Amino acid sequence: MDEQQIPQTRSDPAALEDRAGRRAVWRQALSVGVASGAYGVSFGALATASGLSAVQACALSVLMFTGGSQFALIGVLGAGGSGLAGVASAVLLGVRNGLYAVQVAPLLRVRGLRRVLAAQLTIDESTAVASAQRAPALGRLGFWTTGVSVFVLWNAATLLGALLGSALGDPRAWGLDAAAGAAFLALVWPRLVTGSAAAAAAGAVVVATVTTPLLPPGLPVLAAALVALPVLAARRPRRRDDQATTVPR
Repeated sequence: MDEQQIPQTRSDPAALEDRAGRRAVWRQALSVGVASGAYGVSFGALATASGLSAVQACALSVLMFTGGSQFALIGVLGAGGSGLAGVASAVLLGVRNGLYAVQVAPLLRVRGLRRVLAAQLTIDESTAVASAQRAPALGRLGFWTTGVSVFVLWNAATLLGALLGSALGDPRAWGLDAAAGAAFLALVWPRLVTGSAAAAAAGAVVVATVTTPLLPPGLPVLAAALVALPVLAARRPRRRDDQATTVPR
């Protein structure tokens, strides 16, 4: 009887679908980790060019671990802005991670030390992969595998970029001074899938372009971010309506 059950288990459609789903999640997590690692090289090189040491650059990647905020901080410092303006820009961009935590907390259901670890790994990529899965188990797998892969590869790439940045000298000679803007664009572009998101991005570009010659470095980023507030206010009632229609019967 046991011998007859083995092939039945292997050919079980539900089991096969589960294994296929897990393999797909692992592929997504690793591909996202590799792509994020490429940005990490740019961050490490730009951080040292902005006046940070390799140790300081790596500490930012380990402790802050949110690419947008890290690029914002070194972008302000590299442009001659104050540390306060750099921190304000980084904090403003990092607020979104708190919103992600509200979204993934019911899915993860973690406590204690795992909750602290989950908070550190709550970033754009881990939230996106987790939210894209149809089954809660696959969502949790997507969150952890993506978060860990991005963390490891981002920090390894930061160290590599910091060491290479010191060896290469002036990053402007290699075009690395444009890497932060290119990295921001690459992070934002895939998310411009709705009209409201595209409108907010276009408005932010206009505000940043107009205010850059007028304001100190770092403040145009804050001014451009304010463009998103009306968009969020307009979308909030619509989200509540959508949630009301998806309550289990």
